[in-house]
Amino acid sequence: MDCIFCNIIKGDIKSYTVFEDEIVKVMMDINPVSNGHMLIIPKKHFVNLEDIDIKTLSHIQEVAKDMFKLLKDKLNIDGLTLSQNNDYGQEVKHYHLHLIPRYKNDNLKMSSNNKKDDIKTIYEKIMK
Repeated sequence: MDCIFCNIIKGDIKSYTVFEDEIVKVMMDINPVSNGHMLIIPKKHFVNLEDIDIKTLSHIQEVAKDMFKLLKDKLNIDGLTLSQNNDYGQEVKHYHLHLIPRYKNDNLKMSSNNKKDDIKTIYEKIMK
């Protein structure tokens, strides 16, 4: 199986990792919808919501809460949209949760065409 997320988790592909433990990796999305857009990816390969176990799913939600606080503290976001696709619309067939920061008057249309800062710049703000 050639899964880009599995290759990132193995360290074969570099990522802007914000948080990692034995269950998940949280990294910056390389095609962000807004400043601070992150992905939470389980280290074990699950295709979608049908085959992920509830323990891992619950852990992902706990980490999402922590990342919400981190984004509020570091980027002063006004809100957060969580998005997770299954089958149709799922570009990478490895379960992952999008954390999409929202800002007042962002007029976000879930498109990567919105004006955003450089990923490295945003990553450095989050990690300091």
